[in-house]
Amino acid sequence: MLAQGRSYLAIPGPSVVPDRVLRAMHRASPDIYEGEIVDLTATLIPSLRAVAATRHKAAIYIGNGHAAWEASLVNVLSRGDRVLVPLCGHFGRGWAGVAQGLGLEVETIDFGPSAPFDPARIEAALRADRDRRIKAVLAVHVDTSTSVRSDIAGARAALDAAGHPALLMADCVASLGCDRFEMDAWGADVTLAASQKGLMCPPGLAFLWFNDRAAQARARASLVTPYWDWVGRADPDAFWRHWFGTAPAQALYGLREALDMIEEEGLTNVWARHATLARAVWAAAEAWGQGGPLRLNVPDPQARSHAITALGLGEGQADALRRWTKATTGVTLGIGLGREPASAFFRIGHMGHVNAHMVLGALASLDAGLKALAIPHGDGALDAAARVVAGA
Repeated sequence: MLAQGRSYLAIPGPSVVPDRVLRAMHRASPDIYEGEIVDLTATLIPSLRAVAATRHKAAIYIGNGHAAWEASLVNVLSRGDRVLVPLCGHFGRGWAGVAQGLGLEVETIDFGPSAPFDPARIEAALRADRDRRIKAVLAVHVDTSTSVRSDIAGARAALDAAGHPALLMADCVASLGCDRFEMDAWGADVTLAASQKGLMCPPGLAFLWFNDRAAQARARASLVTPYWDWVGRADPDAFWRHWFGTAPAQALYGLREALDMIEEEGLTNVWARHATLARAVWAAAEAWGQGGPLRLNVPDPQARSHAITALGLGEGQADALRRWTKATTGVTLGIGLGREPASAFFRIGHMGHVNAHMVLGALASLDAGLKALAIPHGDGALDAAARVVAGA
């Protein structure tokens, strides 16, 4: 009964799609050979460069984050090359798995599920690679499963301190448009993202940004195939070469509207909004944890993402809480992913098209669920979150 009305998908992607984006997409298919859609696509590349804070090239693919993983690897690597992957959760392992499936040698450093990678250990691994077999470091900026946020600039500093020529590749699927990220200033050679999180669009578009060093590596890469090749996509000699076939027209109209929304708000304001809403979630969680089993997965606030918060409860309690909020209040929370037991973990997505009343409403639903299920918890969570919002 209480769940009637507009539901809230508070999972860490796909995120809420704004009405403006939905309206922009709701149109008949255009001429895909000339005219409006060609002109529209030309406007997307400068906007995508701006949101990644780079002056370098960008390529758009029809695909999701996994597609971006594969495209990033095949454009710069050859079978038998080694990659170094610092692990902070499920998605670092996923990228490493794709690399292994492509015939690359994978070296990992596991930092556990609750802490960011340590650049000093990355530097040590690079110094130990005296034969320079490591060709790339695959660094996940925010791991969606754990909500750990790692230091991409620190990874670049590790590479530079070791004097190592490997490329630095940054997975920003969960962070782009939410957490501060600056590709050029932080020294990433390749950045990848997808449309369904901070960029506020449905799933279906993947993005790569690459600098001159990565472009030079492309000239040596033997894994690249025609569909994933970023050369034609970034510098097409005909419009269809952007897509290797039919353009995803409705998705592009939606992306243009989403990028317009980011530009109207201002990227630094977007980052600040996400930071404040994240602190509100943390304040509530810390209050709940004073009197029960609920805990933030990442103890250090400096290592927490502003896009997503992962939390732990007792075994079975997280699943019960998720089911209660979905059925009773219309709020859908993210499942525990890559953790054991999965039924003891859940995630709150606060990314993209999200504001204070959405987050405060989700927290109130969680508070009601803890009470309804008699899960022990501390008092004052909603007051703590409200104080963060009031002080913004």
